[in-house]
Amino acid sequence: MEMQFVDSSNIERIGYDFSSSTLRIEFKSNRTYDYANVPEYIFNELRNASSVGSYHARNIKNIYPYTEI
Repeated sequence: MEMQFVDSSNIERIGYDFSSSTLRIEFKSNRTYDYANVPEYIFNELRNASSVGSYHARNIKNIYPYTEI
């Protein structure tokens, strides 16, 4: 999965696997999470958000199931 750096105080990089609809978020705390069943538009909105961290908190965290990798 290709990861891209984002401008965020707590998120380092994000990536998306189109075949499995998996969103990967790597935090600056060195924790990485895979979120399952995330629609592609959510990934696009996340990477284009003016605040990536706020978008994650409002639209991804506690909504999509995740595993820490």
